Amino acid sequence: MKFRHIARAAGCALVFSAIAACAQEAPAPSAVAAAGAEPASAASPGPLPDSSSALPLVVVHKTPTCGCCGLWVDHVREAGFPVEVHDMDDLGPVKQRLGIPYGKGSCHTAEVDGYAIEGHVPAEDIKRLLAERPDARGLVLPGMPMGSPGMEMPDGRTQPYTVELVRPDGSTEAFASH
Repeated sequence: MKFRHIARAAGCALVFSAIAACAQEAPAPSAVAAAGAEPASAASPGPLPDSSSALPLVVVHKTPTCGCCGLWVDHVREAGFPVEVHDMDDLGPVKQRLGIPYGKGSCHTAEVDGYAIEGHVPAEDIKRLLAERPDARGLVLPGMPMGSPGMEMPDGRTQPYTVELVRPDGSTEAFASH
């Protein structure tokens, strides 16, 4: 996406302010229709996905000034998910309510179809979680690994990372390695 490269070249201050502003925009009408919130018109151009293929809404809780969180929101939208963003100053109560284990936190927390998603989890891992429907609280990617969605480096550097599945008892196990 051209915007990412231009914003990075302009510096962090521009990225943080631009992403915070973008993250507060309302979802596009096509995203609302894809989520099933609005019936499709017979005059709609092109076919809309049927309800079995439409992806569920991802509700993202983040701080208003977090640029990498905004980039992760872009990643999830580009993967086809409708997204609703809630900017807040204190994410602690959300993480506690969703049962994010201590030490497994990151800079944003999302909810999708009954699961918690903590951190820069790739959209493909979220799709796999939703397809497999394991008995779990959700997925976590502790910290902010270089190269994870939203944490791409201008020079292309990456570090290996593992997305973990959080079981109902709070224990974790590897879900996907990247």
